[in-house]
Amino acid sequence: MCGIVGAVSHASVNQLLYDGLMLLQHRGQDAAGIVTSEGNVFHMHKGPGYVRDVFRTRNMRELTGAAGIGHCRYPTAGSAHSDLESQPFYVNAPFGITLGHNGNLTNSDELKRELFQLDFRHVNTNSDSEVLLNVLALELERSAQHHRLDPDAIFRAVAGVHRRCRGAYAIVAMIAGYGMLAFRDPFGIRPLAIGANETLAGTEYMVASESVALEACGFRLLRDVGPGEAIFVDFAGRMHARQCADAPRLVPCIFEYVYLARPDSVIDGTSVYESRIHMGAELAKRLRGMPDARDIDVVIPIPDSSRPSAMQLAGDLGLVYREGFVKSRYVGRTFIMPGQELRKKSVRQKLNPIGMEFDGKVVLLVDDSIVRGTTSREIVQMARDAGARKVYFASASPPVRYPNVYGIDMPNQAELVAHGRSEAEVAHEIGADLLIYQDLAALEAAVRAANPALAEFEASCFDGRYVTGDVTSDYLHRLAGERHAGRGEPVRDDDTVGTAN
Repeated sequence: MCGIVGAVSHASVNQLLYDGLMLLQHRGQDAAGIVTSEGNVFHMHKGPGYVRDVFRTRNMRELTGAAGIGHCRYPTAGSAHSDLESQPFYVNAPFGITLGHNGNLTNSDELKRELFQLDFRHVNTNSDSEVLLNVLALELERSAQHHRLDPDAIFRAVAGVHRRCRGAYAIVAMIAGYGMLAFRDPFGIRPLAIGANETLAGTEYMVASESVALEACGFRLLRDVGPGEAIFVDFAGRMHARQCADAPRLVPCIFEYVYLARPDSVIDGTSVYESRIHMGAELAKRLRGMPDARDIDVVIPIPDSSRPSAMQLAGDLGLVYREGFVKSRYVGRTFIMPGQELRKKSVRQKLNPIGMEFDGKVVLLVDDSIVRGTTSREIVQMARDAGARKVYFASASPPVRYPNVYGIDMPNQAELVAHGRSEAEVAHEIGADLLIYQDLAALEAAVRAANPALAEFEASCFDGRYVTGDVTSDYLHRLAGERHAGRGEPVRDDDTVGTAN
């Protein structure tokens, strides 16, 4: 999960790109970068940390130009926390290209070997994004007519990328002297939207991972970039679009609606907030049939992403809803923090209970999901320490039992608290008196209620089914090995999945 943004304007875009990244900060806290284009010259600044910490006034002054792209990063499966892997990436041949990538390639190693052995292209980092950049550069070189590009050649190059690359990818790129290119993988797993702004000088275009970045920057949301589709905006402000995949199929990641995206975003025509409201309604249906849960005194959300679900659940069941935790705005999202100990420490720094809402009560805590269990365990203990008589825990999503290989940091099952455990066993692990999980069918129905046109979802972390069809147990075992090797730990046999297809 990363955040990408790009714009072609009639004025300087450095502030626009910075503002867009700030609005996408929740998608990546590890590093940030901006590249602007001025004629045939790129200006780049990137580094580790939050957007506000990476860019200073002196950096912004150097980012001149009326077009550019930005990226905020968090490490994905198998990647290292290296400054070298901050994005956007740059390659100077054949045309000069910068690229930002949200997602994860599942055939990155194979492509890297091909690039070196057959295409004589060098990849300098372990990042799959740099691999994708070199594939794009090679395909542009092959598509160019007399060393020149036009929209047709660019779209042929994207079609070549689709034929070679597997996995999830939402891309924004700048081609020196030509314009901005954006495209999604043929399944549309990771989100990407395009907006426009009418000015006296003409139409400006902006693409971003989420609609909130467009709208808050003054752009009107036009639509989502379709699965397999490419958008090219030249430096004169003309937009071109084409379907570049042979058999595109919209299968968006359902975890975007559960947790990753901001509630005020609309992804693939679907309100994230409305989806979460429906998740709460589905959870309420589940609780109605559970006699053990009829003594609940108060419903308390784990801020922030579970609030809509918790409010709807409480309303449907006629229960009291209270804000029982105060959240610090200055601690990052614990799910995407590297390292178990750092996540555990940050929970206590991020949340503080209001004692009167817990003292002597049977409390139902509602969260969006339970991944590693670290956060949930700490929160349940905080509720008990605040005086709760019983602590029930409800998850707006099903048990996370399988790795996600499409851009979310779930590279092995050993870290997933639900792997190999029953609901009651997970409840014991997190210290809850009762645990209520959402059913996958109910979760899909909740998102589909916000947009009936969504026929299917990428839900591999819940059901172990990988839509790209190339994820094997050997692949997952290798990913687990890379993660453990980075920590100096042996790989365990349960770090693979038996249902990968």
